[in-house]
Amino acid sequence: MRDDVTIHEIDLSGFMSGDARDRAEVAHAFDVAGCDNGFIRLVGHGVDRSLVDTAFDAWQSFFDLPLDEKVRYGAGPEADGMVGYTAYGKQALAYTAGEESPPDLLEAYSVGRDDIAGPFFDEYRDWFPRNIWPDAPVRLRGVVAALDLQLQRVADTVLRAMALALELPETWFVERAERAVVTTRCNHYLRGPGVTPLPDQPGLGGHTDYGMVTLLLADPVPGLQLLSGDWWNDVIPPLETITCNLGDMLAMWTNDRWVSTMHRVAPPAPGEGSARRRSIARFLDGDPSATISAIPSCVPEGEAARYPAVPAGEWLMAKIVGGQSAQPVDLPEGGLTGATRR
Repeated sequence: MRDDVTIHEIDLSGFMSGDARDRAEVAHAFDVAGCDNGFIRLVGHGVDRSLVDTAFDAWQSFFDLPLDEKVRYGAGPEADGMVGYTAYGKQALAYTAGEESPPDLLEAYSVGRDDIAGPFFDEYRDWFPRNIWPDAPVRLRGVVAALDLQLQRVADTVLRAMALALELPETWFVERAERAVVTTRCNHYLRGPGVTPLPDQPGLGGHTDYGMVTLLLADPVPGLQLLSGDWWNDVIPPLETITCNLGDMLAMWTNDRWVSTMHRVAPPAPGEGSARRRSIARFLDGDPSATISAIPSCVPEGEAARYPAVPAGEWLMAKIVGGQSAQPVDLPEGGLTGATRR
């Protein structure tokens, strides 16, 4: 393992309240990060730290419940991993990258959008299952909603800056996210005394994120690792920062100008005893009715786009089912994109 990978730090305050020059500098910083490894450390984002702490406390209260109570809130096979509780050993995300792996060493709870009424959402119901909320803790639903409002603001700011970085209209990505699948997932990695992971068993298997942009809040402890070349690199997120990474759809839209990087979460090393890591990830996964094709300005003159147009809904569902069913996803030769491993 190494720890020399670059995580680009971007201060969003310059985009939210700065002048045109400040906004242009932030947009350029996103282009530099996207061309490198697509992982960004956001500061100046304005998310209330006390609200983040309250959300982690509320989720911890749920995870501390007995297993037989938690499993009452699991979704059926068609929506597992999209809403509700996922128990230890029920998923293996490495399969979404076409690899095989032992089950992931975590439990999790997923929450989707609540505003899913109307003809569009009825037509695409498979991508928008109705949420399952636990009875306890009572405060959980309100805390999750309050945090999501703040994270949505951050995501919209990121999308606006990215659009300007690509010389698109500022709202280009925001408009394409209005009917997006959005999943907020609290992950709970816990290895108790005497628990030994299987050989090569991950906390969360190596994968790229499927959609547009992921925002991650996490305990400042080891676990997150990024793949660079043939090496996994350790990344510890500093407190009060948000880790932002680009997903597969942005790599496809930009014709591999920007990178969707393979990453994973490693379990605690042998001998560390009982260990815990928690994260809250907000996945902005795109509109399932959309078709993802290369932005013309990202395709060099005289060349063809690197990938055919991809129906977003089919792409997302193939990835989701792969993680649920532990069946390798059929990917284009060489992986998702040529840039995935650089």
